[in-house]
Amino acid sequence: MAVPMSAYMRNQFDFLGIKTPLRNALLKEQFLEHRLPDPVQLAEEVWKLYNLPEREYQYAAIALLEKMKKQLTTEDFPFLRELIESKSWWDSVDPIVTRTLCYVIETNRTAGTADMFAWSKAPNIWTNRSAILHQLKYKQQTDTVTLAHIILQHAASSEFFIQKSFGWALREYAKTDAEWVRSFVSDHTLMPLSKQEALKHAKK
Repeated sequence: MAVPMSAYMRNQFDFLGIKTPLRNALLKEQFLEHRLPDPVQLAEEVWKLYNLPEREYQYAAIALLEKMKKQLTTEDFPFLRELIESKSWWDSVDPIVTRTLCYVIETNRTAGTADMFAWSKAPNIWTNRSAILHQLKYKQQTDTVTLAHIILQHAASSEFFIQKSFGWALREYAKTDAEWVRSFVSDHTLMPLSKQEALKHAKK
């Protein structure tokens, strides 16, 4: 199982070959049997897992991070950014953003949004993607001014993972306000892939 799993990730990472259902069951068992680390030790414990070679250990680190997300603040963003920029691919970056980063920003929208503007200008595409996706679960609480601003900073990007992130962010928000998404797509020039993804839930 390890070989096809690695192939699916373009052979960028080694795998133990543990399928997702079993991995989730094993993690649940570990969290029940063992005490979570003290908050001051969280980063150290996450890095211990993240630095192991097989990809399942990065997934375990991300699960631990999510388990302790209430212990994090916007002051932990340098740690989260370093994690996002390490061994980066969609399967690690997106869960960090949607399960942990989104939550932390909600606890301090002013500081969090300021950081996302900075992340949007970073030279790393995965940090850019994180900024684009940081409101993915906010629904009615989405700040559309911020969403539009960050998307338009990268509207001309030919990078596949950036184009997909636009589409995903807009597609998700269309479930809350399809008219806003239709207007945004109509009023601005987006790459075809982003436009197609954005309008999946916004067609009349």
